[in-house]
Amino acid sequence: MSNTEALDKEFQEAVDRVNSHTDPFPADILLSLYAYYKKATNSYSKPNSKKAIINAFKTNALFQVKNISENEAKRKYIDLANHYFLYGK
Repeated sequence: MSNTEALDKEFQEAVDRVNSHTDPFPADILLSLYAYYKKATNSYSKPNSKKAIINAFKTNALFQVKNISENEAKRKYIDLANHYFLYGK
């Protein structure tokens, strides 16, 4: 398995773990996960919350990750998810 394939597999496992988590995440963690996921998957659809303030926070989170690569975003997503599930913060 190549490094890219291993990273993709680890990223998908982290995404599945986050998506199956039923308790709410702290807002700052959730925004970071959102931004890393969007960057990692090259998905730049406009935030579509019914609340303008949430869209503003999401847009700001995306702006903060604009200069990292897709692979770096995957790694940061994985690390943040692992840290959250390990330490709960």
